[in-house]
Amino acid sequence: MQSKKPAAPKQAKKPTSTERIRITLADEIVRGLIGPGVVLDETSLALRFAVSRTPVREAIRQLEAIGFVEARPHRGAVVPHFTPERLNEMFLVMAELEALCAKMAAQNMPDDQAAHLTEAHEACRLRAEAEDIPGYYEANAAFHEVIYSLSGNAFLADVTRGVRNRLQPFRRAQFSSSGRIHQSILEHAALVTAILARDPEAAAQLARDHIQVVRASVGSVAPALSN
Repeated sequence: MQSKKPAAPKQAKKPTSTERIRITLADEIVRGLIGPGVVLDETSLALRFAVSRTPVREAIRQLEAIGFVEARPHRGAVVPHFTPERLNEMFLVMAELEALCAKMAAQNMPDDQAAHLTEAHEACRLRAEAEDIPGYYEANAAFHEVIYSLSGNAFLADVTRGVRNRLQPFRRAQFSSSGRIHQSILEHAALVTAILARDPEAAAQLARDHIQVVRASVGSVAPALSN
């Protein structure tokens, strides 16, 4: 009997104008290409991205929602100042939330839900093999989302998701670091093994370590934010 070949990863969906603008601006803010105190002018950005002001305005609103833009009277949308210390605080909270989700997933995951975790991990692996960084980012987010869900605690999942959204641009930027997606896969594999083995303490520590590596990786692509 001929073995079944693994399904090829689906093509990543094309971002909307708003998503494209938000992702680009957030990445430039992370890397320091758009520095603290810079005003995000809607008219100039609309010309740059060859769009109307509507998607620009929505992108700025979304950046404001995650703390990447501050609305200041008489100045408009201004880029805030991120410091390494502030980022360390944010990632510390993220690490503990992810650790708790992983611990509870190992404790609470129904046996018939285990396949969801392995399938999410496999989707990440296929993206990594294809060197598809945008696709890997999507698959990676979905993988973590599965763990939040498997924790069995909807409130914890909501809180973790909220913090993750605030760190989203930093987590996206890390994947441009050489070899990062392949290292990420190895970290995921160890985490999956611990959760499937019903080892809550190991799962928690592996999740915590994973986020600490993410924090270090951010510093490699944004030197001003290194530890």
